[in-house]
Amino acid sequence: METKIKKYVVLSYLVFWFMVLGICGTASMVFHCPPVVMRILSNVCAWAPTIVLLVGFKYFCPMDTVADFYKRAFGGKISFFSLGASAIITFFATVFTVFVLGLIQGKGFESYWSMGTYPFWASFLFSVTTGPTGEESGWRGYLRPYLNGKYSFFKASVIQGVIWAFWHTVLWFVDSDFMGIQMIPYVISNVVVMTGLCFIMNFFMEKHDNLIYGIVIHFCFNFLYCFLQVDIWFYVILSAVYVMIIAMLCLTRKMMGSSAFDR
Repeated sequence: METKIKKYVVLSYLVFWFMVLGICGTASMVFHCPPVVMRILSNVCAWAPTIVLLVGFKYFCPMDTVADFYKRAFGGKISFFSLGASAIITFFATVFTVFVLGLIQGKGFESYWSMGTYPFWASFLFSVTTGPTGEESGWRGYLRPYLNGKYSFFKASVIQGVIWAFWHTVLWFVDSDFMGIQMIPYVISNVVVMTGLCFIMNFFMEKHDNLIYGIVIHFCFNFLYCFLQVDIWFYVILSAVYVMIIAMLCLTRKMMGSSAFDR
């Protein structure tokens, strides 16, 4: 991996962790800001990968301009069928997991959902303006093309997933309801699920190289969490569901004539 790519990843980690601990930590512990302010600040923190990219753009993309970068990132043809399919797969994974969880625990499907703290429109707006628009310029717009050009579909997706998952490390400890032994399946689930999301993104963006796919998939995953009320077993089942999704995508890609292990 090139030095500038490594520096981008490290800086994205450090800036995000500093923002979460410094900005959000201070707002919460010193100023005791209300939940809505904390939510807004957390959305700002999610923009760390894009902030790092744009501030250091001349170093990370010396032969490019910001306008050309975004023109290329959103330049791929959009197929509404494939865009809809990517959204459905992402939504289905979460909904199916809740359905299975309900069967196992003997609870009704509706018991796992709540309208949450904010009105529907606010939850929608918060979901759009956090990871989907804040992170994707960096992870999928900048990092993904490099990794996909250097590694196979399978390996590039795994590397992207691991980098993306561990970027969230600080949130596992400061913004999670799980502690002790439950942290083990929670962390494993984060790594597996985010890797699975990278497989979905890469699968659809391989043919339709447009950042809108990453934004839509990311949004479809995040949005449902505004209304979910689940325990650790949800994450255990979700991990298994995403392992199956990864396997099906690799098999589908191979059947379509492209090996998942071509390099």
